[in-house]
Amino acid sequence: MSQREGLLRLHHMLDHSREAVSMAAGKARTDLDADRKLNLALVRLLEIVGEAAGRTTAEERKRCPSIPWGQITGLRNRLIHGYDSVDFDVLWTIIVDDLPQLIRLLEQGLQRK
Repeated sequence: MSQREGLLRLHHMLDHSREAVSMAAGKARTDLDADRKLNLALVRLLEIVGEAAGRTTAEERKRCPSIPWGQITGLRNRLIHGYDSVDFDVLWTIIVDDLPQLIRLLEQGLQRK
């Protein structure tokens, strides 16, 4: 994988994290249950963040050492393989509490080119 492709993965993580946070803005946890399209969109965005994280190389992970890489890829695996037992309270907490921090860490890492 080229350095350009590696950076592209970090940008995918950043872009999809931003989109998930933006979609959740102004919403409540109960909207995740009431709005099927919102639910599906947020799950898919987090799947992509996790998939991109799983495709990063050791070099990209060193660029952003504070990122919990294993937890992110683990979430992706849980969403894909445990689709029928996703805890949407946990998912909402990740989107509202954890993604803003991930966005900051990715932005910092991408500035260190």
